[in-house]
Amino acid sequence: MLFYALLFLGIISLWWHWRERDKMKAPNLIGKYIFITGCDTGFGNMAAKFFDKKGFRVFASCLTETGAKDLKAVTSRQLQTVLLDVRDSESVKKVAAWIKAEVQSEGLWGLVNNAGIMGPPAPTDWLDIEHFREPIEVNLIGLINVTINMLPLIKKAKGRIVNVSSIGGRLAFSGGGYFPSKFGVEGFNDSLRRDMKAFGVKVCCIQPGLFKTPLTNPAKVMKQKEVIWNRLPPDIKKQYGEEYFQKDAEKKEKLSKMCLNKDISPVVQCMEHALTSLHPRAHYVVGKDANLFWNPVSRMPAVIQDFILLWNRVKLAASHEK
Repeated sequence: MLFYALLFLGIISLWWHWRERDKMKAPNLIGKYIFITGCDTGFGNMAAKFFDKKGFRVFASCLTETGAKDLKAVTSRQLQTVLLDVRDSESVKKVAAWIKAEVQSEGLWGLVNNAGIMGPPAPTDWLDIEHFREPIEVNLIGLINVTINMLPLIKKAKGRIVNVSSIGGRLAFSGGGYFPSKFGVEGFNDSLRRDMKAFGVKVCCIQPGLFKTPLTNPAKVMKQKEVIWNRLPPDIKKQYGEEYFQKDAEKKEKLSKMCLNKDISPVVQCMEHALTSLHPRAHYVVGKDANLFWNPVSRMPAVIQDFILLWNRVKLAASHEK
């Protein structure tokens, strides 16, 4: 009995120590430079506004002039916007040179790799290589390219790198290029974290569940899928069945209503902790759906994962499952 009591007290003590350690803040952060990609809308847009109000000197990259203009209109003079398509290597190099001139000897305290796209989440035999290429180019190759170009500035400041991945980087629950790109981000993040430890640079990965942003707009996603469906050869449509698309859309709508997190601020709060905590976490799983469902399922044996995920799918007309 005494052993179990001591074990319980030991667990409580460790939990309390971790909790207090987790709350510790890095000193002297006001006025530090941070660079956030993908600030037109969604997580990046909210993060740029949030860190600007917190007193950071924010460089916010936007894909469009409209996005940059709208962001400048609601932030301080201290925040600076820049147009950037992370797929364009020359543009990435120019932005890196510009930031280097701005931060000079101070270096860059934080890099938040947030820019990303969804691409059509559809069965693999509906897609061609271009459907895979674009999400991988933006979400993975673009992220790596930005990171490589910013690394000297981050190392100079002994700063932080925050990569926005997805719970889809732990569990692929649909076809398409999005999930391979996010699995790639997870691998890059882990190797980078270990490589940078000797330089005092901390690397974190945020794994959001399904949040209400323009990236995950259900109507937009289904429209992309419908375009692909309408172009499919008759033999593939026959394999799936003429009613497949409509039934699948209904199931996806129900799943979206169940899982969708409408408040995106928890993701920005994870960014804040990663950039300001004395001891940031290696991974941040965020969203009720991610914590209660996707993350636990991702740790289960493959046979159980397959059973759970396939249970919600529409049965094919030409199903050969045994």
